[in-house]
Amino acid sequence: MCCRSGFSFCCFCCIYSTFYMFMFLFTLSLIIFWIVISPSSVKFHVTDASLTQFNLTNNNTLYYNLKVNITVRNPNNNIIVYYRGITAIAWYKDNDFGWVSLTPFDQGHKNTTFLQAVFKGQSVIKLKTKQLGEYKEETSVGIYNDLAVDLDLRIRSKYGRFKSSRFNPPIVQCRRLRVPLISNSKTAPPFSVTKCSTGYFFADRDAGD
Repeated sequence: MCCRSGFSFCCFCCIYSTFYMFMFLFTLSLIIFWIVISPSSVKFHVTDASLTQFNLTNNNTLYYNLKVNITVRNPNNNIIVYYRGITAIAWYKDNDFGWVSLTPFDQGHKNTTFLQAVFKGQSVIKLKTKQLGEYKEETSVGIYNDLAVDLDLRIRSKYGRFKSSRFNPPIVQCRRLRVPLISNSKTAPPFSVTKCSTGYFFADRDAGD
């Protein structure tokens, strides 16, 4: 027996050690459990994107109307993903110019969900001299080569009866999009489906803070 009469300090040490051993084993079991189920990262693809307006004025004001279609694929057999916050951010040559919040949704096993983000408005951006030259060349061709869309997510995940707390996975980055400008006088070329980068989707990017 760990605690005997007259050895209160020893008894305290025994209880203290037992508690921390329990916490260690509990944490270890959670890690092993997560390794065993080994969830695959959710897959994101931009399946279509188009512009009906993309005009940069002399005072650095960008007028834009960008539509982006995205598929979200949960490849896992046993994990449900609850998307509780979705912010889409549009970029052009390292300048963010548009933000839109998308409707939260729940995604079941082996499910593919379709999202659409529409960015419309105006924003001030400052292109470098080389970037401004590239913009003019792309405008003459009618295809913009350096657009991007990021997805800033807040999610929960569920395996069986175990449901995680809310966390922020790595930013989903859909980069190097070649987006055509649709006009009445020209036929827009087809958009090439682009895979987005996710990192490990079920890791909390703020865990190390």
